[in-house]
Amino acid sequence: HLALQMDKKQHVAGHTSLMGRISHNKMAFDKICSVMEKMKDQEDEYLLIGHLARIAKGDNEEKISFERYVLAAFFNDIIDAGNDRLKKMTGGRYQMSRITQKGKGNGQSGLEIEVFDYYTGQSRHVKTLSGGESFKASLALALGLAEVVQRYAGGISLETMFIDEGFGTLDPESLDTAISCLIELQHSGRLVGIISHVPELKGSIDARLEIEAYKDGSRASFCIM
Repeated sequence: HLALQMDKKQHVAGHTSLMGRISHNKMAFDKICSVMEKMKDQEDEYLLIGHLARIAKGDNEEKISFERYVLAAFFNDIIDAGNDRLKKMTGGRYQMSRITQKGKGNGQSGLEIEVFDYYTGQSRHVKTLSGGESFKASLALALGLAEVVQRYAGGISLETMFIDEGFGTLDPESLDTAISCLIELQHSGRLVGIISHVPELKGSIDARLEIEAYKDGSRASFCIM
């Protein structure tokens, strides 16, 4: 009888210990499940944010960052406005457009320009233009930028612009067409200033601030035709 009581006591103690372990493990399991649920929510959020971050920085099929995507939208408007000027300065030969095809490797793309040459019927990179042609394209883009800035600036008017050099790369015919575009721009109410050493410009500019260099210093004088 005493042996049975001792055996029963051992079984009760074992049962109590086992129930305690079960209760402890259940609490730990519930806590682990709660933590895993929170981790899953955070992982889902991280995956979404990470996906957006990769797209925004340019890790996408188009290889273009969000910043470049926004800039490209403005750039399209600038190019469209610039083409109106470039068409006049090149006799209708060139038309600029933004290169939209994906670049090679991991390099960012989306802000490169190509020109369509109506003489050859083919497009080529703007870097292949000659010095004079590059100046015309740059001038056309500068004028286009001024127009687009005014358009998006809530009525702010850019009434003055200065062009520094570049005219020396133009042949006489190209120089005449470039000056004609600037005179046309001036007739619209803007003040256009040209900084240049090209003598041929003197006959096209009515009001000039001429600076002459001497060994004892420089002298400036106004000349109004």
